[in-house]
Amino acid sequence: MNRSTTATWTKLMAGTAALGFVLTACGSSDESPDAKDSSSSSPSASSSESASGSTDETFTNDKCKSGQTSADTFKVGGILPLTGNLAYLGPPEIAGVGLAVSEINAAGGVDGAKACHDIQDSGDSTDMSISTSSAGTLVAGKPSVVIGAASSSVSLNVVDTFADNKIVEVSPANTAVDLSGYSPYYFRTAPPDGIQGNALGTLISTDGYTKVAFLVFNDTYGTGLRNAVQETIEAAGGQVVYGGKGDGDEFPAGQTTFSSEVSGALAAKPDAIVVLAFDETKQIIPELASQGWDMSKVYLSDGNTADYSKDFEPGTLEGAQGTIPGADPDATFKDRLNGWAEVGEGKPLSDYAYGAESYDATILAALAAVKGGDTSSETIQQNFADVSGATDGEECTSYADCVALLGDGKEIKYTGPSGIGPIDDQNDPSSAFVGIFKYNADNKNELSTSVEGSK
Repeated sequence: MNRSTTATWTKLMAGTAALGFVLTACGSSDESPDAKDSSSSSPSASSSESASGSTDETFTNDKCKSGQTSADTFKVGGILPLTGNLAYLGPPEIAGVGLAVSEINAAGGVDGAKACHDIQDSGDSTDMSISTSSAGTLVAGKPSVVIGAASSSVSLNVVDTFADNKIVEVSPANTAVDLSGYSPYYFRTAPPDGIQGNALGTLISTDGYTKVAFLVFNDTYGTGLRNAVQETIEAAGGQVVYGGKGDGDEFPAGQTTFSSEVSGALAAKPDAIVVLAFDETKQIIPELASQGWDMSKVYLSDGNTADYSKDFEPGTLEGAQGTIPGADPDATFKDRLNGWAEVGEGKPLSDYAYGAESYDATILAALAAVKGGDTSSETIQQNFADVSGATDGEECTSYADCVALLGDGKEIKYTGPSGIGPIDDQNDPSSAFVGIFKYNADNKNELSTSVEGSK
C-alpha cells in the first residue's frame, strides 16, 4: 500500500482519552463484506499452489486430528462465526488462522511440534447456546490457544469458560471496552472501541455535524461503541438528540422492523444519524430512505460497514461513511489469504475484514510458545505480550525470522499485517489503524483514508 500523509485531524478530543490520529490517504479498497455462510466442509488435508499466481507459497489445510492436544501439538482452536449475523466475517478470519498455521508448519512448526487448527462455530448474540457448546468442545480438546470470538457479546459469554480452564483466548475482532483487562487469559488484536469511537466521532464532527442521533442495538458492542462516539461528539461541542446513553432508545438484537425507531430519530431533527447494528442494518437503511432521510448523512461502523450492492437499490447509500478497525492489508497478503482460502475453503475470499488480525493472533501465540519453550496455554499467556514488542525487542515481520531471533536469545517485536502496536497491560493493542470508508453509487464501501490511533 502506498501511504502518504495528507492532513492531521483537528484536535477535538478534549475530555476524552488522549488519542493521536494522523489522516493518511490509502486509495480505494477492494474490501467488500457480504454476509455468507462459511460452514461448508473443506478438504481435511491438502495442499496447493496459490491460484493468484503472485506467490510460489504452498498452502496446507492442517486440521487437527482426533486426540491431538497442546501436550504434543501447537493446537489452535477457533470460535468463529460460521453462522449468524456475523457469518460474513467467518471466511477471512478462518483464512487468517489457516494461513498462519500453514506458514508455521512450513517453517518447522513450534520447536518441532506440528501446528493444527480446530474451528468451531460461535454463532452470534441472538443464540448464545451455540458459543456455549463450542466453548465446551474446545476446552475438552485441550488447545494451546483459541482464536475468537468475533462478537464482543459472544466473547463475554465464553471468556470465563476459557479463563477458568487456563486457556488463552485471542479475539481478532472484539472491540468492546468492557473486555479491556478482563482476564489475564484474554487478549485481542483488534483495537478497543475507545480508538474506533474516537475516530468515528471525530469524523462526524469534522464533517460539520453537531446534532446526532443513534440507532443502536442493545448489545455490549453497540452500546459501548455508542458511548465512545457520543463522548467525542460532545467533547467537540455537539449534542446527541436521540438514542444517547441513558435514553433507553436501544432496540433488541434481531429486531426486523424499525418504523418507530426511525420516526423517533427523525423527529429529534438530527443533522447526522449513526447506525450501530449488525444484520438489522438491512432493514434500518430502507426505512431511513423511505422516510426521506438524506443517506449521505448516515454513519456506520465495523459491524455493518459492508458491501450492500446486492441488498439495496443503486444509489441508496451513496455518500454514507463508516469505519472498520485495522490496517488495510496489502495486495501480497490478500493474495496469500486467497491462496489459502481456495485450499481450505474451496473458494477465494470476497471480504478481508479481520483476516490480518486473525493471522497475527495465531502467529503471536506461536511465537509466545517458542519463546516459552512449550505449546501449553499457560506458556503462551506468559509470553504473548513480550513477543508483540512489550519488551522493546528487535522487529521482525515473519514467523521464521522471529523464530530465528528467539533462537539467538533475543527479545522480539513481531510486526504483522494488522499494523497493531505492542500488547499493553490491559492485553489490548497499544495502537492500531481505523479505516474510513465511503459508499459509492453501487452501495459498495471504498476505503478513502486511514487513521492511526494510540491508547
